[in-house]
Amino acid sequence: MKVAAVKKPGGLQNLVIETRDDPKPKAGEVLVRVRASSLNYHDFVVVLGGIPTPDGRIPMSDGAGEVVAIGEGVTKWKVGDKVISLFFPSWQSGQIEAAGFASVPGDGADGFGAEFVAAPETSFTRMPAGWSFEEAATLPCAALTAWRGMFVETRTKPGDWVLVQGTGGVSIFALQFAKLAGARVIATSSSNEKMEKLKSLGADHVINYKDTPEWGRKAFELTGGRGVDEVVEIGGPGTMAQSINACRPGGHISLIGVLTGVSGEVPTAALFSRNITVSGITVGSRRHQEDMVEAIEASTMRPVIDSKFPLDQIAAAFAHQASQKHFGKIVLTI
Repeated sequence: MKVAAVKKPGGLQNLVIETRDDPKPKAGEVLVRVRASSLNYHDFVVVLGGIPTPDGRIPMSDGAGEVVAIGEGVTKWKVGDKVISLFFPSWQSGQIEAAGFASVPGDGADGFGAEFVAAPETSFTRMPAGWSFEEAATLPCAALTAWRGMFVETRTKPGDWVLVQGTGGVSIFALQFAKLAGARVIATSSSNEKMEKLKSLGADHVINYKDTPEWGRKAFELTGGRGVDEVVEIGGPGTMAQSINACRPGGHISLIGVLTGVSGEVPTAALFSRNITVSGITVGSRRHQEDMVEAIEASTMRPVIDSKFPLDQIAAAFAHQASQKHFGKIVLTI
């Protein structure tokens, strides 16, 4: 089979295409013919060598494909079933019990940048009915992260205000899920062109954060002085203060990303005086993903796909991601 592999010490120039033996499913495993994957920031850090992995690691946490063989004892799937991967295949339900990424495809284990993957039958959920492989491959990391933040750690409901930051995969899924829930959305971006696209997806207000550095205060004003109920926080320390300023008393912040750094000052007085809850979010469980798929099937939503690249152009796909010119998800066809 054809695979992508990250050679030491990492970097796009060390992301190569190789041929390896096709895997065979063991007892309790299924063999999946991978048809598509999608790029996430986590994958980008892996291929750059920012997350240590063994030499030759196959990257990509997200995968969509069809079951082509089953191992002894498999009961969940049959040949021909269409499935999507789990970011945390060992987290089936309930509260997360372990920190770290030891079981994450493309990080602690080989991922979905390959034509075939053999994995335990519990490492997959079904795809939304009627979705293409390319569409479904956008879901396991970005969409589930937004879903958990908005509907597991808090309960976004009709009439709520949701603040999303930027135009990456998590933020756009958060916008789409918020509109499905009947919520109102304030979105930030530094690009006027992307702000128009955000409005076309249903954003009720957009703020150019470069033109309006105090965008948290502006968001608060846009709610009529009420404050937002939910912030999907992808920036981290560099944006947290503005997110707190945007929140209503008793509001919720889903802390998802660290795009501005891994540590920094947090205005703790404002945080506790407004009784704001902050939840650290790292994707979600199998149960969360199954719930999300059912909700998607009850809607007409489709993911926003910026572009598609074949597997042998995976380095070009990551270069496109690094350019920050994309709007929505970048997909690999395999």
